[in-house]
Amino acid sequence: MDVQEEPRASCRCTAASTARQALSLGMQARRIKSIYFLSVCGTAMASLADLLKQIGYHVYGSDSGVYPPMSTFLQEQGIPVFDGFDPAHLDPAPDLVVVGNVVSRGNIELEELLDRHIPYISLPDALREFCIRGRRSVVITGTHGKTTTSALLAWMLEQAGRQPSFLIGGIPNNFGRGFQWGAGNEIVLEGDEYDSAYFDKTAKFLHYLPDIGVINHVEFDHADIYTSLDEIALAFRRFVNLIPRSGLLAACFDFDQVREVCRKAFCPVRSFGLDEKNAWRACDIEQTDRGQNVNVMKDGRLFARVFIPLFGDHNIRNSLAAMVVADHLGLSADQIRDSLATFTNVRRRLELKGEAGGVQVYDDFGHHPTAIRETLAGFRRLHPDRRIWALFEPRTATTRRSIFQNEMVEAFQDADGVLVAAVDRPDKAPAGQVFSCEQLAADLERLHKQAFYIETVDAMVAFLKHRLQPGDVVITFSNGFFGGIHQKLLNALT
Repeated sequence: MDVQEEPRASCRCTAASTARQALSLGMQARRIKSIYFLSVCGTAMASLADLLKQIGYHVYGSDSGVYPPMSTFLQEQGIPVFDGFDPAHLDPAPDLVVVGNVVSRGNIELEELLDRHIPYISLPDALREFCIRGRRSVVITGTHGKTTTSALLAWMLEQAGRQPSFLIGGIPNNFGRGFQWGAGNEIVLEGDEYDSAYFDKTAKFLHYLPDIGVINHVEFDHADIYTSLDEIALAFRRFVNLIPRSGLLAACFDFDQVREVCRKAFCPVRSFGLDEKNAWRACDIEQTDRGQNVNVMKDGRLFARVFIPLFGDHNIRNSLAAMVVADHLGLSADQIRDSLATFTNVRRRLELKGEAGGVQVYDDFGHHPTAIRETLAGFRRLHPDRRIWALFEPRTATTRRSIFQNEMVEAFQDADGVLVAAVDRPDKAPAGQVFSCEQLAADLERLHKQAFYIETVDAMVAFLKHRLQPGDVVITFSNGFFGGIHQKLLNALT
């Protein structure tokens, strides 16, 4: 299918019927009292569940493999969670079921609600109908940087007294939770390009009624949903086409693919990045042991000298994105500078988990090769003489495949040592396309890196216990729990 064409008719019908159901739901929302979340432990699902609980709904749900941090978070918020799926969980029937996008036909609770005609909806549509309508929607998108940029902007608005609402796919340390139902007019949303539900394969961010949009980066990802970069770019072009002419699109023109998807925008576009051709750009960058001092230029003039308490070029771009939107929303340069300086990042974004035996252990959510490369490069610039051990768990739908086999070699260039864990659920990858951990280790060894394929977490801990030295740094890269390796390693080093 040519990427300029509209989706097949069957896809259009599915989306249209979902939209009709959502509109009907919007008219009935006042009568809904109980909402059940099917697969509640996803970050966005758990955050929306608690957000709706704050608004006043009775919220509960179920999931399989319930584990921290989301299980702990839901328990602390007083949201009942069934561990495992059972049709009995839907008796008595809730007024509405929010179906997570990981749920597919064959799930026994899904089959039960379909048999009984219990009303259901996707997470993006529920978010739109319950939270977005009537507010100014700011949607942060891009292959990388969504969570950090969303958290930065929400903090800027909060510090300026704007009392924003937000829903973010991570937990900003400044707030302690990934959501807030504020009294202000703005709602900040992390806009994911992943599909919405088994019955709606459109990107989530197409449901969020954007008044203001941000695009940080456009690269190939989500190999279980998209077959090419062209398909992903088409989703972003459709997002751009949703922003009204009275709105704003902030886009990182450091990257040609971002520039291309914005080419036919009807709304005003403000470019940002490190390239001098951008309307907003960063220059005169000074590294410190706490972050980066940066001159921010707006249309060729100094907007402010700011301190960014984060490392790496990617976080300069994330900060610029938030600044462009904050400026558009009326915040002053002083308000932006002061709030940026007090930002304390997001959990699992190069998060220090602890120190033992003189070794620091960090946790990072990075799994795409670009994200891993940028994180390691930023840390290496700050600590040029420290020995860095990178631990990688291939567990996303994309990284368990061999798509990024070669790119992963480059991603770990700034690490001194690399340990690669076994691929999580390799049976989920197409036959003949499973990522080769052994090959990655061998390729890195040829580049004179200490690189090892070690299948289990316990074996990794045992291996590192006798090799780590005071002053070393360990950074784990995984979008999952990684078998609790952080605490196990800290315990072993104590």
